[in-house]
Amino acid sequence: MYKVLHIDPDARSREATERMIDWTNSGYALEARAASPADARTLFDKQPFSLVLINLKHSHAEGLRLCELIRERSRVPILLIGGSHDFYLARQALVYQVSDYLPEPVQPAELLGSLSMIKRELDARAGAESPFAAALARRRSRQSSIIDHVKQYVQEELHQSITLKKISDSLHFNCAYLGQKFKSEENMSFNEYLLQQRMEKAKLLLEQTDLKIYEIAGEVGYTELDWFYKKFKEYTGISANEYRKQLIVTA
Repeated sequence: MYKVLHIDPDARSREATERMIDWTNSGYALEARAASPADARTLFDKQPFSLVLINLKHSHAEGLRLCELIRERSRVPILLIGGSHDFYLARQALVYQVSDYLPEPVQPAELLGSLSMIKRELDARAGAESPFAAALARRRSRQSSIIDHVKQYVQEELHQSITLKKISDSLHFNCAYLGQKFKSEENMSFNEYLLQQRMEKAKLLLEQTDLKIYEIAGEVGYTELDWFYKKFKEYTGISANEYRKQLIVTA
């Protein structure tokens, strides 16, 4: 049985949804209920769930905020029900990579169809579980945020070609969402952060090693020397050669 966390602030609509179908025969167990985002976060942090069911009927904004909070912690499937036929809402649901979105009025057949689709995905995921996937899941369950993982990736791969798309794919996150979240938390875009890290490491290598300029460019991920020279001067105001000469003069 796949455990379900059902989030709905209205007890009557929550009961109506739960009576709509035979959950047990569908392969699910309604393990816990929450009436508020705070309750949902507490329950979610205390125990694992296979599916989170969120009713959007009473507050679209609150439901989407819950999706964001869940995505910071887990890749658990999310099923949204009861929302409006609104393009913006559907687009935001895609940003948070929800498994399905059923606007009002929700029909039993539609709900059963969505649950069946999600169950197939869960079955396939369970069958493909590997030591690497398990280790990644444990890593994600720790308190460090997804942004910490992004920054760690940058530090480990600074000598390589790096794009946010490549990182988001490796972490199974939506690229646009990850970019927005990075800028929100770091007060700079991902590309600004990446440039900063490349240039600061280049300055450190100029200061502390005898590596040639082209070697330093390679160490910080630049295959074209002219492009490295251009970005270094834009960042520091002087060329890499001038930067090293200044260090010699002031030493």
